[in-house]
Amino acid sequence: MPRAPLALVLGVIVALAGCGAGRRIENGVYHSTKGYRVTVPDADWVVADASRADLEMRRRDGTAAMLANAQCDDHARSRSTDLLLGHLLIGLRDRATIEQEEISLNGRPAVRRVLDGRLNAADAPTRIEAYVMKDERCVYDFVYAAPPPSFDERRAEFRRFVESFALEDGN
Repeated sequence: MPRAPLALVLGVIVALAGCGAGRRIENGVYHSTKGYRVTVPDADWVVADASRADLEMRRRDGTAAMLANAQCDDHARSRSTDLLLGHLLIGLRDRATIEQEEISLNGRPAVRRVLDGRLNAADAPTRIEAYVMKDERCVYDFVYAAPPPSFDERRAEFRRFVESFALEDGN
């Protein structure tokens, strides 16, 4: 799959998730100004500098993309994780949910969904795995996108990325 469709999918999701902040990566760990950190995957993933997400990365070969983003406002935190997940994916058409569950992510309740969708009728399908988690400070979104035939090839890297989430500064 060419780079553009994955970039467009994440672009739509990022527009709904909110604006990103400065990016600081030290020793393979991204430190958000919003008080969290995640471990970035290997060098085959490139940080998208122009992204509005806190951190957006794409495979060098254009076969997959992922992001992490936090919204730290009362309006976002007041909504349920199911509703927040629905809003995160609102720009996708022809959605077909493959998996959905409530999980614990580093001891916090979260919602996880895997689905196929398109930006418009002419686009090739994209498979997406998305997590939404919230705490008393922020709502955290994690999204992975890849074409359905190659989705599982990088899924473990995304899961390690999500599972590496931790709060910083004593939070």
